[in-house]
Amino acid sequence: MTTPSALDVLQALLRCPSVTPAAGGALDMIQGLLEPAGFAVHRVTFSEPGTPDVENLYARIGTGAPHLVFAGHVDVVPPGDAAAWTHAPFSGDVADGMVWGRGACDMKGGVAAAVAAALAWAARGGAAAGGSVSFLITGDEEGPAVNGTAKLLDWARERGERFDACVLGEPTNPGRMGEMIKNGRRGSLTGEITVEGRQGHVAYPHLADNPIPRLMRALAALTSAPLDAGTAHFDPSNLEIVTVDTGNPSANVIPASCRARFNVRFNDLWTPESLSDEIRARVGTAAVGPHRLAFAPCNALAFLTAPGAFTALVAAAVEAETGVKPALSTTGGTSDARFIVRDCPVVEFGLVGQTMHMVDERVSVADVAALERVYGRVIAGFLSA
Repeated sequence: MTTPSALDVLQALLRCPSVTPAAGGALDMIQGLLEPAGFAVHRVTFSEPGTPDVENLYARIGTGAPHLVFAGHVDVVPPGDAAAWTHAPFSGDVADGMVWGRGACDMKGGVAAAVAAALAWAARGGAAAGGSVSFLITGDEEGPAVNGTAKLLDWARERGERFDACVLGEPTNPGRMGEMIKNGRRGSLTGEITVEGRQGHVAYPHLADNPIPRLMRALAALTSAPLDAGTAHFDPSNLEIVTVDTGNPSANVIPASCRARFNVRFNDLWTPESLSDEIRARVGTAAVGPHRLAFAPCNALAFLTAPGAFTALVAAAVEAETGVKPALSTTGGTSDARFIVRDCPVVEFGLVGQTMHMVDERVSVADVAALERVYGRVIAGFLSA
């Protein structure tokens, strides 16, 4: 029986309108490929008050160790104005050496390459030689990330599933296939400061209390000195102010309050607790007066898969198939790897991410084929070890 190529799988996935949290038929399609090949497939829906229900998929072939898991998501961000696309956002068209569609690089391409590589390995009788290959596929990565990978891992753990290593197929390459493997990520903490004043007429400032200058002092205290200088594996932490707002439409009124939101991408020198304490301390030096400082719940911690046998195996597979020696990196935003690292070492390697979330999202057909070969080498090398 001929197994589908990664391009075949990707085109079928791109035709599924799986905008978060809708599965759009994507999980049905994956199940339809894996079950006939011998994978035991489970579809699990998780719920949480105030968030949409999300359907997830877990599949495994084999019962022994070592156990390699591929993780990913089939949900995508909205396509925006479909008329602005060169090819329809859910077409999966191939043109000019590219495959087009929402999610092509983030990250249906990674899922498709992993599924195709695993199907080819299973067709060669790989499962009979020992070891296991699994899939953790969610529909909640682009959404709140509440009813997806974290809960699916809890569910798998309760069933007695144990993973030895994981590959997450997020787009990791900045411009050329093979450039970069992510072996860690910085954490993310969001906060908001509100400074209270007293509303009044701008011509009579002595009757009012303008909170804006005090907010400016607070923001200066937060940004005037670096949080740190980085570590051996991580860039310096950075705090960025993302909104400043008074809600004041009038040019002759001193506002009653003003607020600012900020986000910190932090390295492994910090925890959310120690970082929150540092921010409070900095604000405390600014003579801000009456204010409130609040932090959003943080489920994005800094993590690192230390360079070792697994990272070397993946790097060797990448170099063998692309001719490029990849760098290990912890740059970029967060990913579901932050949940998986609690269970096993995890690295991220996927396609070139230059068009993710953009109109005309697309990836190279040749790169999709190369990624399938990389994953095939990882499966063979990891399970033979």
